[in-house]
Amino acid sequence: MAYISAASTISHQPTFRNAGFSNVIQPLQHGSVLSSPDYKSFIEAGLLRRMSKILRMSVACSKDCIAQAGIDQPDAIIVGTGLGCLLDTEKFLNNSITIEGLLPPTSFIQSTHNTMAGQISLSIGNHGYNMTHTQNTLSFEHAVQDGMLLLHEGEEHILVGAADEHIEILDEISEKLKINFETGLTSAASFFMLSNAKSEATLAKIRDVRTIGLVTDVSAQIKAFLAENKIGPDGLDLVLFSGKPQDSAEISYSENKNSPIDFTGFSGVYPTSSAFALHFAIDKMGNDKTLKHILICNTLNKSNLGLTLIESVEA
Repeated sequence: MAYISAASTISHQPTFRNAGFSNVIQPLQHGSVLSSPDYKSFIEAGLLRRMSKILRMSVACSKDCIAQAGIDQPDAIIVGTGLGCLLDTEKFLNNSITIEGLLPPTSFIQSTHNTMAGQISLSIGNHGYNMTHTQNTLSFEHAVQDGMLLLHEGEEHILVGAADEHIEILDEISEKLKINFETGLTSAASFFMLSNAKSEATLAKIRDVRTIGLVTDVSAQIKAFLAENKIGPDGLDLVLFSGKPQDSAEISYSENKNSPIDFTGFSGVYPTSSAFALHFAIDKMGNDKTLKHILICNTLNKSNLGLTLIESVEA
């Protein structure tokens, strides 16, 4: 179990520093733009000019999380990303085609997946454990699991987050592959402060997280996960899912429970959108005290299954 003492998200919705956003946001439309804050409040102008979109989002959310939690430094920084720093990767590949001789190293250095975690560390002067997880659509869940293991080993505060960015070539690729998304491809970053003890700042608890690759029976895995956590389907107050509703169709509800929500309708589609779902769930709980248990069912990639059980502070 992990206690969440802070949460911060930059997305295509007005999520940043906006408690209660889950009650006012509307389903995304194609062509929506990133709702960016004033990054100068978090990043020095000289550094800001050299940062790509994904680095700006990650550093701003991280600093916001640390400020919310009221701590000087986290004991570790863990980031999940599905595709990494795509803009810098594209720049590096273009340079390799157009430039003769030695290539400028900057785009290559900033194109690696662990650039975000490293940049956050440099920005706040952190010298603790620093790790990046990249396991396709389960990257964020693996990052959370890593953070919970560190808490179990005695660490107090772990900064865990996820980020992915959209660039134009992704639209071209999805069109050629005939992959259509109702809300379109998007960019976002979400960060959370996980703590090993409850405090006045605690927003919610992560009761358990599980990842299953090459899944064949989603319903059976969900039932087993809930059974191990000693909660029945009727004990869930809300289910957030990605993909088609039938993926979680075996979960039954009593008549007074909320209908399942496809969170990609609000977040758009990107590999670590389950991080948006976690912030969405926390915000929902903060605004509706009847919500005690929320299950996030991540089936964005049909061969992968990520399950996260969220519990309210009062439960």
